[in-house]
Amino acid sequence: MKTVATIEARMTSSRLPGKVLLEAEGRPMLELMVERLRAVPELDQIVIATTVNATDDPIEALARRLGIGFWRGSEEDVLMRVLDAARAHQADVIVELTGDCPLIDPALVSRTIQAYRKSKVDYCSNILKRSWPIGMDTQVFATEVLADVARRTDDAQDHEHVSLYIYRHPEIYSLHGIEAPPPEHRPGLRLTLDTREDLQVIRALFAALRPADPVFPVGRMIEWLDAHPEVAHVNATVRHRHV
Repeated sequence: MKTVATIEARMTSSRLPGKVLLEAEGRPMLELMVERLRAVPELDQIVIATTVNATDDPIEALARRLGIGFWRGSEEDVLMRVLDAARAHQADVIVELTGDCPLIDPALVSRTIQAYRKSKVDYCSNILKRSWPIGMDTQVFATEVLADVARRTDDAQDHEHVSLYIYRHPEIYSLHGIEAPPPEHRPGLRLTLDTREDLQVIRALFAALRPADPVFPVGRMIEWLDAHPEVAHVNATVRHRHV
């Protein structure tokens, strides 16, 4: 069973255009995210799922430079973009991630994949009940499950938000969620990249923690931000956009 991480990424973000290629420690955010995902032993491949827009040519160029997979598809129909990316790279299992999570914790991705395999469900994630900080979102499901979704719905919202239909229909698909232990139970903490304020926090974390450990875990991020409230407060009032 080939397990592939797909990273949805494009340059035309409305709140922070070009955010996936903005730099921290002299490297693009997407490159830093890939570096972290390479530490996940359960992953057989990493694929960036971007769009056919010319503005996303630099994302393809980055994927080529890093020697990872890529796929270019519809900007609006993200479901089909991810499904086609998975099919093109012969993925049996998709680990769905988004490019606005450059701080993704490899250990948490690994844990989610392991929980998916052990529970033998259609869908496993750490977002069914949010407990980890925003920006740690990991969803795992079979390529065939996503193909089934594509056959069942033409709704634009379902196709914009890849796995939405799966977890909104527990009568069709079996679901399993994992939740954070108390030290990491910080559902209101923003470790995602969507605004200039988020960028400041993420750059500060990479500068402080990456030199000692390139794949520093989420627990360490929380500890550091608790010790540096002046940084944690920078994006504390940013409103998270929900589906």
